[in-house]
Amino acid sequence: MEKISIASYAFHGLVREGRMNVFGYLETVKCRYGAHADIWSGMIESLDEDYLKKIKTELDARDLVLANLCVDGPHLWEDDPDVREANYRKALEWIRAAEILGAQTMRLDAGGRGHESFTDEMMDLIVSRFREYSQLAHDRGFKFGPENHWGPEVVPETMVAIAQAVNHPGFGVLLHFRGDAGDQLMAPYVMHTHVDWRTSEGDLMGAMQMLCDAGYRGFWGVEHHTGQNEYTEVAIQVAKVRDVLDRWKLSGCDCCCCK
Repeated sequence: MEKISIASYAFHGLVREGRMNVFGYLETVKCRYGAHADIWSGMIESLDEDYLKKIKTELDARDLVLANLCVDGPHLWEDDPDVREANYRKALEWIRAAEILGAQTMRLDAGGRGHESFTDEMMDLIVSRFREYSQLAHDRGFKFGPENHWGPEVVPETMVAIAQAVNHPGFGVLLHFRGDAGDQLMAPYVMHTHVDWRTSEGDLMGAMQMLCDAGYRGFWGVEHHTGQNEYTEVAIQVAKVRDVLDRWKLSGCDCCCCK
């Protein structure tokens, strides 16, 4: 299979309606789309080791790579120090989960909801925590980092500043394509991607080519957001990503980006 993954958040509408769980998602990804996995924490019911090992067993049974474990909740910065500490402890549990599941990358956000930018105090803690988490991830064989999708993280220069300050081989950025110059700024640090509907409807080949030219060799992750008609909408997005990869192959490209 090509290096295409589908974020399980793409089916959050079905999850909300009680019509899909993580095991149904894995079967859907494999049999309906011929893609790999990108599990969102909202689909994981427990961090109990036995439960996580069941998910890992089903991943392996389908020869699925877990390209990313996308974790919401225990982000790094909260104004309340007690919440920050609770988030820190929970993040360590999720890092253990990523190891059990065999994730290639793990996304956890910096936080800062309600702030337009990070203060020096916030940056000091964020960089320190990301460096610690990145070392833990590196020791366990995966990469770790934030996504540019809410809070001060939506500013590309902020993400670059974090990446440069963390300066660790275990750190990376989950690039949520925006189709602007900011994508190129973040490109050298990208560990995983989310291709949304807007990106798939725009200059998708240009966006993917830019990242490939910057040295990206990871998975092309598809994410859908509407919560409606998800099976069909996701199929359209996957087909468009696959079309780019097929066009690259037909042009004679033999790099890791097209495989």
